[in-house]
Amino acid sequence: MQKKIYAIIFSLILINQCFSQTKEKGNFYFGWGYNRNWYSKSDIRLQNNNPQIINGKEYTYDFTVYNATASDRPDFDKIKDVANITVPQFGFRVGYFFNNKNDFGVELNYDHAKYVVNNYQKVRVKGQINGDYFDKDTILDPDNFLHFEHTDGANFWMINFIKRWKLLESNNKKNNLGLIVKPGFGIVYPRTDVTIFGNRINNKWKVSGVIAGIEAGIRLEFLKNGFLEFTGKGAYANYINAITQGKGYGKASHKFWVAEAILIIGYQFKLKK
Repeated sequence: MQKKIYAIIFSLILINQCFSQTKEKGNFYFGWGYNRNWYSKSDIRLQNNNPQIINGKEYTYDFTVYNATASDRPDFDKIKDVANITVPQFGFRVGYFFNNKNDFGVELNYDHAKYVVNNYQKVRVKGQINGDYFDKDTILDPDNFLHFEHTDGANFWMINFIKRWKLLESNNKKNNLGLIVKPGFGIVYPRTDVTIFGNRINNKWKVSGVIAGIEAGIRLEFLKNGFLEFTGKGAYANYINAITQGKGYGKASHKFWVAEAILIIGYQFKLKK
């Protein structure tokens, strides 16, 4: 949790430094919220770089699991415990609208999404284990074969460009309702938890690939400084090199589409008068 809090604080400082010298009047904002996620099927390739001893037996492998389904793990029951507010699928936003109309801006966008391959599904697996080649339907048994997840988490870091359209505004200018669109790109920084042949390792966080997508929805601004966003995001994530059995002993690569529903509440204010 401390690493996540430090990342948020660093992001706030970075955005503030970037725009504190501007002569334009604009709004700085930050927000916090939670998300649900749905994933496309994915082909997951697992391979080890060096022979690995598991339960007294040496393993080498290079195989692909085809069309694996996966689910999220929202853990929303943890929200009520303040000490665990970063356990659920949370997200935060730090951004800046450039001008008086607040039409255009830039945003640092982070979603702590969780990706869990469904156990006991039947999939096609093709490749080799200890030099024995195979191509057959296989049950993903977490005890004897494989369990795979990014649950601390899949971690989407993106830089978004923002365009907003105000639809309704109160006479005192303190409340408005509008549309917002955010195309962007960035990196994935997962912590991958893998059990293979009965050996489980919850690996360290690692920059493992790239992501690009677009987020869109409604933004309600109220009482001048508060805002509430309800958006949907569609993105394509490519995990090029995720750790599976510790550094140097295994890696995974896969790619998938993700759809997100996101609710964010936040605070905004002007950097300069």
